[in-house]
Amino acid sequence: MSAFIYAATRTPFGRFNGALAGVRPDDLAAAGITSTLAKVPGLDHAAIDDVVWGNANGAGEENRNVGRMAALLAGLPVSVPGTTVNRLCGSSLDAAMIASRTIESGDADVVLTGGVESMTRAPWVLPKSAKPFPAGDVTAVSTTLGWRLVNPRMPKEWTVSLGEANEQLQERYGISRERQDEFAARSHQLAYAAWESGFYDDLVVPVEGADLTRDEGIRAGSTPQVLAGLKPVFRTPEQGGTITAGNASPLNDGASAVLLGSERAAATIGADPIARIAGRGVMALEPQAFGYAPVEAANRALARAGIGWDQVGAVELNEAFAVQSLACLDAWKIDPALVNQKGGAIAIGHPLGASGGRILATLAKVLRETKQRYGVAAICIGVGQGLAVVLENCGTTEAAQ
Repeated sequence: MSAFIYAATRTPFGRFNGALAGVRPDDLAAAGITSTLAKVPGLDHAAIDDVVWGNANGAGEENRNVGRMAALLAGLPVSVPGTTVNRLCGSSLDAAMIASRTIESGDADVVLTGGVESMTRAPWVLPKSAKPFPAGDVTAVSTTLGWRLVNPRMPKEWTVSLGEANEQLQERYGISRERQDEFAARSHQLAYAAWESGFYDDLVVPVEGADLTRDEGIRAGSTPQVLAGLKPVFRTPEQGGTITAGNASPLNDGASAVLLGSERAAATIGADPIARIAGRGVMALEPQAFGYAPVEAANRALARAGIGWDQVGAVELNEAFAVQSLACLDAWKIDPALVNQKGGAIAIGHPLGASGGRILATLAKVLRETKQRYGVAAICIGVGQGLAVVLENCGTTEAAQ
């Protein structure tokens, strides 16, 4: 038995402290559920076997199992269960992978997946003291991004900042600042062109009450020359710094949702499947090497799908940083033109828990638009992990059972 994608949407991705800053993450998640289910009006919501939802932070308003909270807020029957998974940046791709295994095992026929992150609304946290009434000051720790409340037993080389980890990656693989800026400018230009062409019109649904209809961070006028004027953030130029605010993904708010089902669920859902989950892969490396982890994750997913890179017609690789994206492309030895044809996270944004669902839905639509049979969705994950999924386009061939 195989698992298929039947419908998908996402919210526009807002910038940090931008147009979605006033929307709670559980409400963002509910909006993703509502808009995706609106695509399959014939589905009785009571037939949804489970909701599997991704979220990376979980320290604020999305606490206490946001998957279940979002299902309730979206008006699903109380009989529909929900769970929340946390694989940091890969959380919503992990959610889809978990759901696909559940469907393949026969334990479910219809599973709603997705993910959410409001990096704007991620709170500061205060650790509890070991003793009551401490006399000294206590530091509030931001939960927006990166390491926090680090266990002192962790080796220091593991706990460097995400940016420093990727500066190490560019040193190891010799990826120049110029290549990074060119890749980043391409992301903005392709994302803008995709919006102008109408590609995202049926994938992105505005959030009620928020004045945002398109991804907020896209800059149509971005060029390598403009990006070259930005200063490195994590190292000085004298230290060989190459990573800037322009060639790395920003902080964002947003949600995505993907409806999965078995082949026999088509009658229940009232729609034909879009793409089949053909292979899955997961990989782990040293925490500071996280940007390179998608390389082997994708290779494993392809092996499990029984195909090679020569059969892949499209790739959606989440752009956490331009440098790690380029390192992956170089390792795969693929045509860069196949990658992120509708823009990537550097332009569109990277609300951690939502990004996996975004790339999976975008890939499914790109495959249908280009009439390619196979595609790969891959994502790097903080603390040294990577995930990948191979999709088979149901529009080009009868998907394997």
